[in-house]
Amino acid sequence: MEFRSKVVAVEDLRGPAGRLEAVLNTGREDALYAALVAHPHPLGGGTMHNKVVYHTAKAFTSFGLPVLRFNFRGVGLSEGTHDGGPGEIDDVRAALDWLDKECGLPVLFAGFSFGSNVGLRACCGDARVKGLVGLGLPVRAEGRDYTYEFLPACGSVPKLFVCGDHDAYAPMGALEGMLVPVPPPRKLVWVEGADHFFAGVPQSPASKLDVMSGEIRSWVSDTFGLKAG
Repeated sequence: MEFRSKVVAVEDLRGPAGRLEAVLNTGREDALYAALVAHPHPLGGGTMHNKVVYHTAKAFTSFGLPVLRFNFRGVGLSEGTHDGGPGEIDDVRAALDWLDKECGLPVLFAGFSFGSNVGLRACCGDARVKGLVGLGLPVRAEGRDYTYEFLPACGSVPKLFVCGDHDAYAPMGALEGMLVPVPPPRKLVWVEGADHFFAGVPQSPASKLDVMSGEIRSWVSDTFGLKAG
């Protein structure tokens, strides 16, 4: 029988600033991992319903994994106010704690843009997290600078980084230079003809969201030996 995930509202996820709005895509009873996905910058309209976040969750769900998405503090029905990074790192940790308590499974984390930076900071070095995915990692966006000096602390945990080769917030040379100290195993993929949101560019206008999610599925399959279906 084909597996069909259900989307369930989460009512009891709380962070330091109060309740965090969240949804859980249910997984198979025999799932070997759970997944946590973090959304882009709240001040840019980022929410857990962002297209990149949705397609990322769908990629994990294709393996039968339970997947948790949540809104950072001050977004949607989440309580609190935007904190510029430190508070959002705590929000990721609260979501990770909830997912660990609810599912009791090793966790694969994925974050998009702002969500990748704060999420990787929260998850690096956490023994419960067995895989890390950074999508559209920003270097400089809307006057905000992002650094990745903390990534060596991720150690030998498998890491996947996926960015568009026309991402205005992540120039190739700058991002590649920041990732040089990151220990293996790591994989960096530049999606041809994609902007920051994995939309097309004038010379290649088709959406690249399927390419991005395909890279996630291939990495999960190759790295963790899981089969979609």
